Amino acid sequence: MEAYNPFAKRESHSQRSLLAYKLLTVASWFLVHVVDIHFGFNAPAGDTSGRSIWGQNKAHPTPFSLNPQIVDIYWVVILVLQIYYLFILWSSNADDVTPVANIGSHFIINNLLQFTFVMLWVHYFPGHFWIAEIMLLLNFFNLSSLYFRHSRMPRVIHIAVVSGPLAWNFVAIFWCGAAMVNAQNLAARILANIAIWGILGYGLFMLAAFKDYTMGFELSILAASLGVHQFFLKTIAFQWIFAFTIMSVLFLATLAVAIPGFFGKELSFRREGDIVDADRERQPLLNDA
Repeated sequence: MEAYNPFAKRESHSQRSLLAYKLLTVASWFLVHVVDIHFGFNAPAGDTSGRSIWGQNKAHPTPFSLNPQIVDIYWVVILVLQIYYLFILWSSNADDVTPVANIGSHFIINNLLQFTFVMLWVHYFPGHFWIAEIMLLLNFFNLSSLYFRHSRMPRVIHIAVVSGPLAWNFVAIFWCGAAMVNAQNLAARILANIAIWGILGYGLFMLAAFKDYTMGFELSILAASLGVHQFFLKTIAFQWIFAFTIMSVLFLATLAVAIPGFFGKELSFRREGDIVDADRERQPLLNDA
C-alpha cells in the first residue's frame, strides 16, 4: 500500500512520480502566489461585496487584524526561499531531489488550501469566513504533519516549506476566526486578550521541545505585525501591549536557543529529537548553499 501513499517517505522515486511531483508543485505554487499577489491589491471582479485581502482586513477591524506591510515582507521572504526549494526539486542530483520530493504532497496540499482560503476570504457570501477558517484548520493539520514527519530538512527548505507557512497558518487561524465571529464587542476583546497568549505558548513549545528557533523568529515577526496594527487601530487597549510583549519574549527566547546552536552548544530543553540538530545546523544546505 505504501506505493499508493503520496505522503510516504521513500528512498527513491520513479521518473513518472517525480515528474508528477515537479509539475504539480510548480503549478500549485504558481497558482497560489498569483492569486495572493492579485487579491493583495485588487477586489474580486464582479463581486460588489468582495474586497482585496487587506481590504477585508480593514473592513473587519478585530483584535487580530494584522499590519499589511509586515505580513507582505514576511511572505516575500518565504516566496523567495520557496523558489530555492523548486530549484532543488528540479535539480539533476537524485540525493538532493528525493528528500524534497518526499514533502511535495504536503506542499501541494498547502498551496491548494491556501488558494482556497484566499478565494473564500476575498469573496462574499453567507458563511464565507467560516469555510475559510475550516481551510486554515485543515492546513494546520497538514503542515503540522509535515513538521513532525520531516524534521531533518535543511534549514532553508525548513523555513520555506515547513515552519514559515506553519507559523503563518497558526496566526491566520486567529485572524480569520476573529473576523468570522465579528469580534468587536467588549466580551470578544476580553477573549482575544486571553487567546493571544496562545501565540506565545505555541512558540515557546516549539523552542523548548524542538529548539526550532525559526518558529520563534517567525512568530515574533507575526506578533509584531499584530502589535503594530492594533496600536494604530485602538491605542487605549491591551491587545497591542500583549502583542509586543509576546514578540519580545519570543525574540529573546529564540536568541537564547539560536546563539548556542551556532557555536555548537545545545540548551538542555531535551536531549534528542530536535527539528534540526546542532550537527545538521553546521552542515551546508544540500550541495551548494
